[in-house]
Amino acid sequence: MNNTKAFFTGLKQGMKEFGENITIIVNSVLLLMVYIIGVGITSFIAKIVGKHFLERKLSKEAKTYWSDLNIKRKPLKEYYRQF
Repeated sequence: MNNTKAFFTGLKQGMKEFGENITIIVNSVLLLMVYIIGVGITSFIAKIVGKHFLERKLSKEAKTYWSDLNIKRKPLKEYYRQF
């Protein structure tokens, strides 16, 4: 009886460690695929189109590098029904 209990305890511990190792491998592969598909394809398309997501040019004449948003004030009724 004692041997079977030790066997099943060891089996349970071994399966737990095996599951944790498989989880690490599967999560790494899935995250790598999502990164390559999401970031890689977006970067590739942006390079083809010529899109730059950040302003990289420096100007000595510029006083500030803050961008102007041109936010206009809306009528009060539009703030009540936003969605």
